[in-house]
Amino acid sequence: MGGTMPLLVMKFGGTSVADLSRIKNAAAKVKTEVERGYDVIVIVSAMSGKTNELVGWVESTSPLYDAREYDAVVSSGENVTAGLMALTLQEMDIPARSWQGWQVPIQTTSAHAAARFVDIPRANMDAKFAEGFKVAVVAGFQGVSPEGRITTLGRGGSDTTAVAFAAAFGAERCDIYTDVDGVYTTDPRISPKARKLDKIAFEEMLELASLGAKVLQTRSVELAMRYKVRLRVLSSFEDTDETSGTLVCDEDEIMESKVVSGVAYSRDEAKMTLIRVADRPGVASAIFGPLAEAGVNVDMIVQNISETAAGHSGATTDMTFSVPVNQVARARKAMEEARATGSISYDELVEDTDVAKVSVVGIGMRSQVGVAARMFAALAAENVNIKVIATSEIKISVLIDRKYMELAVQALHDAFELEKA
Repeated sequence: MGGTMPLLVMKFGGTSVADLSRIKNAAAKVKTEVERGYDVIVIVSAMSGKTNELVGWVESTSPLYDAREYDAVVSSGENVTAGLMALTLQEMDIPARSWQGWQVPIQTTSAHAAARFVDIPRANMDAKFAEGFKVAVVAGFQGVSPEGRITTLGRGGSDTTAVAFAAAFGAERCDIYTDVDGVYTTDPRISPKARKLDKIAFEEMLELASLGAKVLQTRSVELAMRYKVRLRVLSSFEDTDETSGTLVCDEDEIMESKVVSGVAYSRDEAKMTLIRVADRPGVASAIFGPLAEAGVNVDMIVQNISETAAGHSGATTDMTFSVPVNQVARARKAMEEARATGSISYDELVEDTDVAKVSVVGIGMRSQVGVAARMFAALAAENVNIKVIATSEIKISVLIDRKYMELAVQALHDAFELEKA
């Protein structure tokens, strides 16, 4: 840098730096890019399993822990990896040094364990590149609060760190090295016909990530889309070149999109229905306000008019919504408390904890009709009953019985011929 060299950001996840041999393998990939003429900012995660171990130590020491000390402990895993990566690169005669979040400094909010970026000043790192350093190895997942305390960004935060650095330093590209060789049309473990995509639009990747695809963290894709950071997902365990992996990019870079680009799924969903809610202005706010305050992540919402039951006067409505299955108890408690205070009234809360969400995603849906009909016909042909439907401009999601999830994914992959390039 110093304004002269092109820059790449390379991020290595926990499985890519799980031991010293894998760190050496990752360092060799960095060396290749340096030899191609790049300055490189490397973002590293903690070695595989290390963050879970550190979290376990904190919880065993102090069940009601101080979040500031939690961050001090769990951020240390990335510090170890950054130092080892810098040492490995130095052994390869690559001028490299490690950076912890406070040294950059990566400025974040004070929300410990869930901090967000405020700024990444370039001056300190630019000065080191100007001195002749070729690689800056940055501990991912961490930053520093306005109070000067170490913060962490939440699970998957190293992806977000990588994109933030690419945006701040105007990187040519941000390469995310992981244990898969790209983004697939669906999970290859469910459909052997799944095909690796060469390119996918930011919006499609954002939908797939939020709907259950585990390849990229949702916040990292949001940030990449906002700052137009070209992302590439590729394997750290294979030989790669400039055509490897999947490029996540602006829609304009994709010549012709298929109507549907991918099928996503989320196994651990639950459907909750409030039966015969008094239908009045503000009732939705009275339901979903308490759920939000309880930290319940509501996804699909359907409202329909109830039949007026014997002994009930006035209009009532049934309100159905989906939540992660591990948040059902929290949602039930929030609804029961809201009813007890009189802010809502309902006859019954019905829970179905044995459902899954299956979604088709594609920017081509904007200009094509009949996608929903094709999707529903494919599910009907397999006798898969749909419980709830939700749509957006580029996705259609359905809730179905969990036992049919894999069948539904395969049927939709076939129906939209996603195995074909």
